[in-house]
Amino acid sequence: MARSRYWKLTSDEMSGFTYDESKLLNWEIKCVREPEDEAHFIGVFMYRYGTAYDYESVKGICYFHNNIDRKELPAITDFLQKKYGGKEIEKGERIFLKDSKEIYSSNDIGNLAKEMESKFNTKATISLEFDDLTQEQLKEYGLPEAKLLPIPGK
Repeated sequence: MARSRYWKLTSDEMSGFTYDESKLLNWEIKCVREPEDEAHFIGVFMYRYGTAYDYESVKGICYFHNNIDRKELPAITDFLQKKYGGKEIEKGERIFLKDSKEIYSSNDIGNLAKEMESKFNTKATISLEFDDLTQEQLKEYGLPEAKLLPIPGK
């Protein structure tokens, strides 16, 4: 059993998954604005064991931004803080919501993606990374084999 990464999932697909939340290591919602070739995006993500910040690991939801007007950042931060709490810490192009509420369910992640799409005029794609799931479990959870990217050994 190794790590399994699913990519290019939609918020609608997320509602069909029933995985063991304790096996989800991390997730990312990449919210891209049209035209895609201008690379305007916001990426909301969370790592179960924390995200590297200097020499420590920060628990909670984070986001990064690319080619997004800095005037928009307070609205994004405010939106996420109202939902999940956390102390805002900025580092380069990343904003951490330290000790925010952590979400792992497919419905919570899918709903956040839908809200990001409508609130920030983006198109969201979702990636999920699991640890220690068998092929049978992956099928049982409804995860689409066509969107599986196996990760070589641990």
